[in-house]
Order: sequence, then C-alpha cells, then structure tokens
Amino acid sequence: MTENKQTQLGATLWSIADNLRGAMNADDFRDYMLAFLFLRYLSDNYERAAKKELGSDYPDHKALGNGGRSPLSVWYEQNPNDESLFEKQMRLKAHYVIRPEYLWASVAYMARTQNGELLHTLQAAFKYIENESFRSTFSGLFSEINLSSDKLGKTYSDRNAKLCTIITNIAEGLVEFSTDNDTLGDAYEYLIGQFAAGSGKKAGEFYTPQQISNILSSIVALDSQEPKTGKRTYLASVMDFTCGSGSLLLNMRKRMGPRGIGKIYGQEKNITTYNLARMNMLLHGVKDTEFDIYHGDTLTNDWQMLRETNPAKKTYFDAVVANPPFSYRWNPSEAMGEDMRFKNYGLAPKSAADFSFLLHGFHYLKDDGVMAIILPHGVLFRGGAEAKIRRKLLNDGNIDTVIGLPANLFYSTGIPVCILVLKKCKKPDDVLFINASEYFEKGKRQNHLSGKHIKKIIDTYQERPESVERYARCVEMNEIWANDYNLNISRYVSTAKPEVPIDLLATQKELIEIERQIRESTVNHNVFLKELGLPPLLTPD
Repeated sequence: MTENKQTQLGATLWSIADNLRGAMNADDFRDYMLAFLFLRYLSDNYERAAKKELGSDYPDHKALGNGGRSPLSVWYEQNPNDESLFEKQMRLKAHYVIRPEYLWASVAYMARTQNGELLHTLQAAFKYIENESFRSTFSGLFSEINLSSDKLGKTYSDRNAKLCTIITNIAEGLVEFSTDNDTLGDAYEYLIGQFAAGSGKKAGEFYTPQQISNILSSIVALDSQEPKTGKRTYLASVMDFTCGSGSLLLNMRKRMGPRGIGKIYGQEKNITTYNLARMNMLLHGVKDTEFDIYHGDTLTNDWQMLRETNPAKKTYFDAVVANPPFSYRWNPSEAMGEDMRFKNYGLAPKSAADFSFLLHGFHYLKDDGVMAIILPHGVLFRGGAEAKIRRKLLNDGNIDTVIGLPANLFYSTGIPVCILVLKKCKKPDDVLFINASEYFEKGKRQNHLSGKHIKKIIDTYQERPESVERYARCVEMNEIWANDYNLNISRYVSTAKPEVPIDLLATQKELIEIERQIRESTVNHNVFLKELGLPPLLTPD
C-alpha cells in the first residue's frame, strides 16, 4: 500500500472514531477503537496462515451459503477430529490460535446483523485471547476495555447496539483498503498519534512523536565507537524503560529490520498504556517470543529480571532509548541511595527524577552500547544533586553528545527539550553540542521537524565536525570544567547572528552629505516661496 493510501486509511478510521465517540472521553474511546483494530489484525493474520496451512482444504468463502460464518468455522464443523492437530500446527506457524467464532469476520457479521449476543461474544473473545491464544499468557491485555461500561450505554441492549455500530463502521471503513500487517500497524500508529494530539498533556504518557523517534533510533543504531562507519547490522537487545505505547521501540525495529534486533524490551507503569504497547508489538508483526514488555515502576526497579545480582546473569542492552516524564516528582527512600543504579552518583532531587531515569537506563547499557534519552533543559545546568551527577558523568567521559531541539514539538509540553547521548566507552575526549533549536517548521498547534532538519542532526552527530557556525561544536573538557560543568547549550553554540560592523567614518560622510542636500533644497524652495509672497523656511544653521 502506498503512503498516500496509508494516510487515507488512518484518516478514515480517525473520522469514524471522531464521529462515533459522541460525548465519550477521547481516551476511553481510543481503547475500544484500538482493541477492535487489534482483533481485526489478529484475525486477518491468522486466517492467512490457516489458508496457507490447509491449502486446498481451506473452504472457499465465495462458495459458502453459510450465513456469515468464516471459512474456518466451516472447516472446524467438517473436521472435528483434526482441530487439535491443526491448532498445534498454527501455534508453530502463526504463534497463536483464535477460535473461529472469535474471528473478526464472525464478529463483524454479528454486528452487521445487530446480533444481541455480540457483547457476550466479544467478552469471551477477549478472555480467550488473553489466556489461551498465545503460548505466553497475555494476562490483562484487554483489562481496560470495559464492555459493560455505562459509557457505552445504560442497558445491555444499548451497549450491544453501540458496539454493533462501532464495529460495523470500522468493517465498512476497512473494505476498500488492503489490510496486510504493515498497513494495519501503520493505521494503529496513526490513530495513537491522533488520539495523542487530542489528549494534550496526557499524551506524554504514551506517545513519542515519530520525528523525535527517528532521531533517537538513528543515533543508537549507528556504531558506538565510529558512527562514521554507519549503522550496526545487529543489536542483540534494545530497551525503552518508559515505553508508553511502544512507538519508539517499533521505530527502532523498523530501522534495524525484522531480523536486526534479537529481542525488544520495554517497561511501562500505566496499565492502559502497557496494554497498548503489547497490542502495538503484535500488530506490527513482532512475535510474542521477540519482545518482553513489563508492567511496573522503573524508578523502584520492580522488574525481577533487572534485579539480578549475579554479574554473570545480569541483563545489559546494546541500545537504550527513552522519553521519560519530564521533571517527575518522586519520593526515594534512604535505602535507595545504596541502589546499584545510583550509589556512585547520588540521588536525584525529589522535585525532578530526570537523572534517576537516566541513571537507570545507563546502568543497564552494555560497555559498547549507546543510550539516547529525551530530557528537559534543566538537567544541563541545574545545581545541587543534579550538578553532582552531571559532574560525575562528565568526568567519567560518559556524556557524548548534547542536542538541543526546538520548542513545542511534543503533545505534552511546549518547552524546548534536549537529547543526551551517553556511552560507557567513547573515543573522543570532548562533548559534541548541536543547537538545532531554530531549525523547524512552524505549525498551528505544534512545530515540526522536516526530513531535512532530522538529517542535519543525524549527519552532524555521525560526522562530528569540530565546528559548524551557529549550529554545532565539539567542546574540550577543559572548557566545560571552566564553566563549572554547566552544559547549557547556548554557552557553547550560540545561534545569535553577529552584529554587522558599522563604518563610523563612512556614516559621518553620509550624514554630512544629507545635511548639504537639505540646505540646498531649502534655498531652492525659498525662491519659490518668495515669488508667491510667502515667508521663507528657516535655513539650518
């Protein structure tokens, strides 16, 4: 499908969502809409795999007078003794199983015919997918999808009718579009972006704009020691410890290719967003064995996998990317000061956990890995505990690059932010500063980075020039020490245009000539005034 068609599909689905949600909160309706799109994807993908597996035995849907049943419903009815073997094969081929009555075709038919059991069928389908479809149990995947909510209607009949309308509209909206894996995945991302745009500050909880994701994924994909040599061919593991809906991780996978990453890891505290991320992974064709998204608090580090104390078994990542909540207030205990992530640096202040997030990710970075994290500018210059952490990271040679971005790029905040690139082992004994704050396209609600702006940032990081006027500069550590470890970007790369020098002698000559012309004009004008019998103008002394 062309990019134009993908955009049309996304716009069509968004229009359906916007028209149908009525008075329902956009965030609530988002969860229903995306869950149904996810069911459509699982069904389409499963039916394609089943058709390939069964070959000529797969019933011809055109030849069926089956009253809305899917071809698989017919096959199950005709081959009851082969069900178990078939599902065993499907777990190997498609990595999951869906009973025929829960497939999108069956659900859409029930919706189209206003079947009164649609709501009950959806509840059973969601429960089945959570607990039985996959080898790894996706417990709670639909936990935030309350089909019995009064938001859908006051009575069962009202709710069932509302679901019939929503699903019928989605089915009709998808008819004219190809629904391969990439298409539905892109449509899912488009809708997440649209809902994020309408959620304002809440959007920061679950979505990183693709233009920003492109920068982070491009940076960490490059060779850590010699970025000039280009992209690494393989990353064994990638981690986003505040992964939201997973868009940043999927951007990484798209950049590296489906076989370019061994396993994707993510962590998310918000249960709704955590479920969005898991759906998003599956919807983009990432097998359940290829990712691990954990629901938990990054700051308290409650993921047991990361709490391993045996050095031989500890988990480290080739690439770490993150867009954590800015200046998040936290309440660390005294014991946390001895936490393996923080004890060599000290704890970030309660008023801003920015460095806590950074140190968490940095702790789990491999020695030859690259980390890129989005943070507010305050981390570059604030004093106290943050200055101590910043000083330690700089003295250890861990801060590789500081990139300043334009203001108003994010849904969640209008402030300008920065990207810090960190490495445990880096060659250059300097810090590259890139001041991209003035390179953007102005928008009505938000500013945007074009492909040209993104390329300029990536090319500058990759080539690491000594200096680019009003844009970038490699700064030696001696200069940073002299500035008391302050990393305020404008200290090192000012975007101010130099004042044009004024030639005072030439200016004086110009003023003398102007005065001469005034005198001459006044004399000539007074001649005419005299002829008219009018009083003359005063001649400048």
